Amino acid sequence: MSDITPAFYMHIDLVRQNLQLLQNGQTLFETRISSALNGPGEEEGSGCTPRGWHIVRARIGEGADPGTVFVGRRPTGEIYDEALAQSAPGRDWILTRILWLSGTEAGFNRLGRVDTMRRYIYIHGTPDNEPMGVPLSHGCIRMRNEDIIRLFDMVPAYLPVLIEA
Repeated sequence: MSDITPAFYMHIDLVRQNLQLLQNGQTLFETRISSALNGPGEEEGSGCTPRGWHIVRARIGEGADPGTVFVGRRPTGEIYDEALAQSAPGRDWILTRILWLSGTEAGFNRLGRVDTMRRYIYIHGTPDNEPMGVPLSHGCIRMRNEDIIRLFDMVPAYLPVLIEA
């Protein structure tokens, strides 16, 4: 990606644990997020959230019910609730919608051992009892289910995404 900021893009601030959707300098949507417990980083297997310019490579889950559980980017047929949570303690819940990210900076967040897409880094829904504003994920960007639905409906495939720490 060039040094020119696009007119329509998403900005994720890992320090503030904040996500903004911006168009021509105006904020269209803003919410708290939860990024990686291990902090920022690009290396495969690190459990870190990658930085730099990305694109939304795939939009998954359009029309799915809130709380739909995804495994391997496929709905399992389950809807998240407390009973399901208790039956699978420690499970990393990917719920409602998925925006799958792909890095655009070769050698930094794309290709080789730093490839965001091959690391399966998403923006996705999480159980509503998970805190926002606190880094706790395994590398992805977690959001409230109602927020990921709103964002998903506003975001086209290939939208630029800047993740900064």
